[in-house]
Amino acid sequence: MRQDKQLLLDEVKSQFNHSDSFVLMRYEKLTANKANTFRREVAKLGGNVGVMRKRVLVKAAQAVGVSLDVKALPGHIGLVYAMNDPLEMTKLVIKFGEDNDKAVEVVGGRIDGQLYNAADVNALSKLPGKNEMRAQLLSVFEAPMAQTLAVMDALLASVVYCLDNKVKANPGDQQVDQ
Repeated sequence: MRQDKQLLLDEVKSQFNHSDSFVLMRYEKLTANKANTFRREVAKLGGNVGVMRKRVLVKAAQAVGVSLDVKALPGHIGLVYAMNDPLEMTKLVIKFGEDNDKAVEVVGGRIDGQLYNAADVNALSKLPGKNEMRAQLLSVFEAPMAQTLAVMDALLASVVYCLDNKVKANPGDQQVDQ
């Protein structure tokens, strides 16, 4: 193998080892401006975009224990490495493809060490993100406490309200201590 190809292969293997999650994408009609915009958006989420030949990708994947089939990878292939939140990265890739006339399309991916096909990655991208799930979990914990507090507040308020109505209904029954 030539030295430049070996360097590229080593770089892709190190990216595979460094990132536990990636999105495998197919791109076409991706202009330079769109590609730069895409790379910037991916970088904002802490990711990285890699474009390489299919054979290099398959060899690097096999070297780290991921099985990819060259025939199942149509067109130009790239990888979006997700360093932080893989679900947010898949949402970004899918949204960018929809907003730019399918210039980028998801072919598959690996999220937390598990391989997924395109349909599974699309389904996973529809799940709520980590912050949304945290908010939902906190609301589940908070709801019973808030309801208990509301019931206690209503009980105390109803006693005061009833006493106030009793005083207003019978104004002559009041005694004044001297």
